[in-house]
Amino acid sequence: MRIAIVINTSWNIYNFRMGLIKSMKDNGIEVFTVAPEDEYSQLLREKNCNYTPVPMDNTGTNVLNDTLLTYRLYKIYKKINPDLILHFTIKPNIYGTAAATMLGIPVINNVSGLGTIFMKDNFVNKLAKMMYKWAFRYPKNVFFQNSDDRELFVKKGLIKPEITELVPGSGIDLSHFIPKTFKKNKEFTFLLISRLIYDKGIIEYVEAIKTLKSKGIQAKFQLLGAPDPSHKRGITTKMLEQWINSNIVEYLGTTDDVRQFIDQADCIVLPSYREGTPRTLLEAASSGKPIVATNVPGCNHVVENNYNGFLCTVRDAEDLSGKMYDMLRLNEEALQLMGENGRKKVESQFDERFVVEKYLESIRAIPA
Repeated sequence: MRIAIVINTSWNIYNFRMGLIKSMKDNGIEVFTVAPEDEYSQLLREKNCNYTPVPMDNTGTNVLNDTLLTYRLYKIYKKINPDLILHFTIKPNIYGTAAATMLGIPVINNVSGLGTIFMKDNFVNKLAKMMYKWAFRYPKNVFFQNSDDRELFVKKGLIKPEITELVPGSGIDLSHFIPKTFKKNKEFTFLLISRLIYDKGIIEYVEAIKTLKSKGIQAKFQLLGAPDPSHKRGITTKMLEQWINSNIVEYLGTTDDVRQFIDQADCIVLPSYREGTPRTLLEAASSGKPIVATNVPGCNHVVENNYNGFLCTVRDAEDLSGKMYDMLRLNEEALQLMGENGRKKVESQFDERFVVEKYLESIRAIPA
């Protein structure tokens, strides 16, 4: 059997889907990967993932670019001639499905998160819903990463409920993110790991830090993640430099391995506006770290309030600062217990093996 995996970045495939690829190979499946060229594309080649590059504009909707993407994917799919295609992220889900349908190739799609598109009532929102509704008539299955997103699609008539499935995000490799011996830092350390865009709650994090510092709170406030100033909701370079120069945040840059930074933190923070199943929080919980996150879909599936972290109100810097202060005031025993609870939660609900088996079950159900 030949299966193609199509995602909007090679980085995404290499960091989140290699476990699935390995399992498919172990089951005798020939795997092909399709994604835009980036610094991780060569790693896919080295891992014998049959990588094919495809240009893809991930910044917005452009009729010409999206029509070209459909055509490019059509040509790639025709050449590869897979028995099944797995699509991840919005553009492969929509335009990849169109290309595959024209060729009569079955597809399984994955809605990894809705971002803020579905939270607004505007032309882009209406267009996205219309395109999803059209594209999702054709897949054999569509996986959602949380029940809220699935219920939203079903309620709005964008998909038939009988073809939907739930998976716990990309899952987490429990042997890769392992809790270290608990030790609270002398100077309590908060860490936010994210691409630097507004939707991740970066501004709220900075405002919460200002509030805590104005009250004389002594702590480290770290920020790890790639800037994306070209994104229409990206944090500008000037703004980031102001935060650094004013000693508001300790900016850690980017990394290919977040474990060392997670291990050195006392608490992981993610004030995101909406998520699928946030990888950052899975990594934090698997590493035995307590979490402060927003009470929104995705985040509140990983974090249980007062169990493995605290949930705060979305877009509310004051409430975020209060929850961060509550975390800082916990004694070592309470912090350690929250971390242990987080580890138990990912072991029981978010093990990567659960995700892989879900996909393998769906793949086996596709007629040969």
